[in-house]
Amino acid sequence: MSTSEIDASVQAELNRLRESIDNIDAAVVHMLAERFKATQQVGRLKADHRLPPADPARETRQIARLRQLAQSANLDPAFAEKLLNFIIAEVIRHHERIADEAGKGDTGGRTGGTTGAVTGA
Repeated sequence: MSTSEIDASVQAELNRLRESIDNIDAAVVHMLAERFKATQQVGRLKADHRLPPADPARETRQIARLRQLAQSANLDPAFAEKLLNFIIAEVIRHHERIADEAGKGDTGGRTGGTTGAVTGA
């Protein structure tokens, strides 16, 4: 069945639902950008104080927390865990890059230019 064969009221409802999905997708992207801005700041703080890029204990707590939130929101907890693991891997990659950059311009464990606006991935 082609789009032209769909009843007009069904097509209108489909368009309305898709517009809602598009808006949610945009919000998710903006929320992820904000999250990565915060994690970039964490990465700089860790690099400044020579802390490891990864924090397995926190990751474990966050995964458990997100699984619980997902379950209460009727979202598959396994899906939520996969999503968070993907995000965590990207954050760690950013933290490693920040630490490498800080090490190249090492000034006794401090890096310059760590204040101000931070862009996210």
